[in-house]
Amino acid sequence: MDSDSTTPPSSAPDPGTSRLEGLLRKVFLNESGLRSGWSVLLYLAIWYAVLWTLTVIAANIFLPLFPRLDLRLSSPANVLIQEFLGFAACYGTAVLMGKLEQREIGSYGLPLGEAFRKKFWQGILLGFFEIVLLVGLIAGFGGYSFGLPALRGSSILGWGAVWGFAFLLVGLSEEFLFRGYILYTLTRGMGFWPAAVSLSIAFGGVHLRNPGEGVVGAASVAVTGLVFAFALRRTGNLWLAVGWHASFDFGETFLFSVPDSGVLYDKHLSNAILHGANWLTGGTVGPEGSVFSFLTMGICALLIHFFFPAKNVSTARE
Repeated sequence: MDSDSTTPPSSAPDPGTSRLEGLLRKVFLNESGLRSGWSVLLYLAIWYAVLWTLTVIAANIFLPLFPRLDLRLSSPANVLIQEFLGFAACYGTAVLMGKLEQREIGSYGLPLGEAFRKKFWQGILLGFFEIVLLVGLIAGFGGYSFGLPALRGSSILGWGAVWGFAFLLVGLSEEFLFRGYILYTLTRGMGFWPAAVSLSIAFGGVHLRNPGEGVVGAASVAVTGLVFAFALRRTGNLWLAVGWHASFDFGETFLFSVPDSGVLYDKHLSNAILHGANWLTGGTVGPEGSVFSFLTMGICALLIHFFFPAKNVSTARE
C-alpha cells in the first residue's frame, strides 16, 4: 500500500510583485544606488527639517537670552545668526547623506584638510581685487563717492571683524548649499555644466527675495554662480570660491559701504553715495547690478582659466 505523502506546492514568486519590484528599482535606483534626483529631494527635505528645527531652537532658547539683540534684516547679528544656522543645516545634512551614501564629506566640496589654506586665501585676494576693480570703474565714471566716515577708532576694527566673520559664514553657507552636495549629486545624473547652470539660475532667483534686488542684479548673481562653479571645476573644491565670496561681500558691504544684493547693511565704514544711472551704479541693488559687474566677473573667470589650468581639474566631479 502506497504511503499517503504529499509534497508542498512550490512557492513561486508572484509575477505581478516581481514586475512591481523591477519598476520601483528602475525608478528609484541605478548602478550607483539611489538616483541623483531622489537623493537631492531627500537632501532638501532633511535640510529643511533641520533648518526649521535649528531656527525654532534659536528663537525659543538662544534669542530670549539677548532681548536687545538687533535682528533687523540689515543688522550684523541677523546675518550672523541666519548664516550660521544655514551652514549648520546644509553641511550637517550632507554629513548624514554621506553616511547613507558611503561617501566622505570632503567629496562634496569642502575637504577639511584644505580648510583655510592656500586656495581660500587666493579666493580672498581675488574677491578683494574684483570689488576694488568694480567700485573703481563705477567711481571712474562718476558714480561713487566714499562720503564721510560712519565709524571711528576701535569701532572700525571691531565691526570689521564682526562683518568679516559674518561674510565667512555667508560664503560657506551659500557656496555649500548651491555648489556643494546638490551640485555633486546632480552631476552624477545630468553632468556638471547642466547642473551648474540650473543651480546658478536658482542662486540668482533666490536673491530676488531681497527688498532692493532687481532683474539685472539677479542675472549678475546667476553669472557669479557660474563663475564660482568654473572655479570649483578648475580647483577641485569650494575653498577658493568661499574666500572669494566672503571677501567680495565684505568689501562691498563694509569697506565701500554700498548695497549688497539689494540690502544696505548697518555698521559700515562710511556714508558712501552711489549717484548716476542705474546701469552704472546698480541703483538699489548695489554694484552687483552695474553693467561693469559682468565685465569684472569675466576678467576673474579669465584669471581662473590661466592660473588654474584644465589639467588640474579634479576627477571627483566627473
